[in-house]
Order: sequence, then structure tokens, then C-alpha cells
Amino acid sequence: MALSGTAQAANEKNPKPAAAAATVPTAFELQRLYTDRTWLWKDGAAYFGQTGRPFRAWTSGQDSASVAEGRWLVTKDGKMCMDAAWRSKSYKGKQQRICYSHRVRGGTIEQRKDPDGDWYTFKRTPEDLSDEYRKFEVGDTKGAQFEETRKLIDSKN
Repeated sequence: MALSGTAQAANEKNPKPAAAAATVPTAFELQRLYTDRTWLWKDGAAYFGQTGRPFRAWTSGQDSASVAEGRWLVTKDGKMCMDAAWRSKSYKGKQQRICYSHRVRGGTIEQRKDPDGDWYTFKRTPEDLSDEYRKFEVGDTKGAQFEETRKLIDSKN
């Protein structure tokens, strides 16, 4: 269907807004998002400590429980990285770096797992029930479960 002359002229004067340009959050902004918080996962959690930036995580499962210990860091190009070695009863991994990139678009922080994960909504303003960031709790809220899992894995049985 063709636009009338008036509608076409109005459309040319008010083009559709371009997609909001993305910016990169500063290292300080990222640090504030993660410091002294626990990220809850479906089958475990990760804690991002404050002094010295310790990182520890655990996953549950009768035969698949695992733990990781190391450090976390943020970069000036919008990344949060975890340097940690995962281990289980049957596996002792070497230190690995896993990073997540962040960008801000229209007041929404988006995140993706590097190097080529899909971008998804991490945190909106105002918050939305579907935001990944709602899975973060202030403090080391799952430290006891981490210790339980670590003892299970490190036991000599």
C-alpha cells in the first residue's frame, strides 16, 4: 500500500529512531556490579570477593559436584574475567580464564560470554524480573555450600 503524499512527507521528517549506540561500562562500574556478591546458578553459585578479588564457585550433583578457586578481575574494555581452576573428585583442571563482555545500550547493561556468546539482558533500569542480575545476592550467601562441596571433593573416600 502506498503512502499518501502527506503521510509520506511526515514519514520522511520523522524517520524511525536508529538503534541506541552501545557504550562500554568502566572498570569501576563493573567492579561495583560484582564486588561482594554471589551469582546464583541453576546448580551452584559463584562468589566475587572484595579484598584481593578472590573468586570461588561450586556446582552440585551427586556425581558431578565441582569447585573452583581463583581470582576475578575487570578490564577497561568492559570485561569481567574469572581466573580459576575447577576440580571434582575425578578431575583437577588447570587455571583457566573465562570472561564476560558487557555493554550499555539505552540504559540496559547487556552481557555475553566471550569470545562469541550471544548478547542478553543483564541489568535494566528499572530492574525487570527477567534480568540476570536478579540472580545476584549481596554478600557471600552460599559460602557454606561451597565448603560442603569442597570437603566432599577433597575427601579421600
